Amino acid sequence: MKLSDFDFDLPEELIATRPVKPRPAARLLHVEGDTMRDRHVSDLLEILQPGDRLVLNNTRVIPARLFGERVRETKDGSGRARIEATLLNPEPDGGWRVLARPLRKLAVGDRVSFGQGLDATVSRKEETEAVLAFDLTGADFDSAVDLAGRMPLPPYIESRRPADAQDAEDYQTVFARTRGAVAAPTASLHFDNDLLTALRAKGVAFTEVTLHVGAGTFLPVKVEDVTTHRMHAEWGEVTAQAAAEINATKAAGGRVIAVGTTALRLIESAARSGVVEPWRGETDIFIYPGFTFHAVDGLMTNFHLPKSTLLMLVSALMGFETVMAVYAHAIAGRYRFFSYGDASLLIPGGAGARGD
Repeated sequence: MKLSDFDFDLPEELIATRPVKPRPAARLLHVEGDTMRDRHVSDLLEILQPGDRLVLNNTRVIPARLFGERVRETKDGSGRARIEATLLNPEPDGGWRVLARPLRKLAVGDRVSFGQGLDATVSRKEETEAVLAFDLTGADFDSAVDLAGRMPLPPYIESRRPADAQDAEDYQTVFARTRGAVAAPTASLHFDNDLLTALRAKGVAFTEVTLHVGAGTFLPVKVEDVTTHRMHAEWGEVTAQAAAEINATKAAGGRVIAVGTTALRLIESAARSGVVEPWRGETDIFIYPGFTFHAVDGLMTNFHLPKSTLLMLVSALMGFETVMAVYAHAIAGRYRFFSYGDASLLIPGGAGARGD
């Protein structure tokens, strides 16, 4: 498998910079085996059946993009520089690992002020990242970040427009509960409370898991032999209740459908024994063609970047040829791509599915 195999040409105008409203009005390409139908997310009410279970990632995106000023005492007085920092993940010692720009303007011991009382000291500097020790902790830190920060939109949106107040709502799922993500589980953005209520009334069940999506989800694959790529690690949890619910659905013959690649990666991390087990920790699972699935029977997901690990994941589930046909259909049909774009519902079946 070569990286170039997963490339395709995408017209720039198909990259969505805002979501459609209402959320379930987004288009949905429904794929079962080799059969494709053009539908809308609201049609899940017809597609899903009683006994099916949707697995949702309840992570909550924090406004992790911070803009501040570095202050450094020099022999000529205070040296000041504008600094942008994106929170990545907390360190065991209480600091926060960040992507800082320009990193060269930071040194250990520098003070950085981001406003709203959110001040930090540079405690460590590495080749590509820094670690900041913030003066605030706990709920005080969370409140200050909510006031000072901006939603960390993906680079392909941020390069076209800056994040604004509307993104604070648009880039958050309606069931977001557990703070920690710096990117949204974007397939879940298509659900609103009315659709969730209607699906429950039909007999569709829900299980929540938590995977804190990291900025590494946007890192490009740099090796031509994709099997040598090393995935970034992300923290997640599958509770004992969640594991039991998923296993019970499978035992009863229902379909387990992950909403988003994050939910899929997490429950497959918890199912390496053949059944889903309670699980907590960091996962760097890399799913590409040839992978054996134990937990999921389907996946709802947006359309992904060329040469991305997520495109490799859907190819593992549906088969490479099927996915290439799906993406060709989506481009010809003018589907909207990436985080704020349209969705697909992928149910493997028939020849070519699950990694062939």
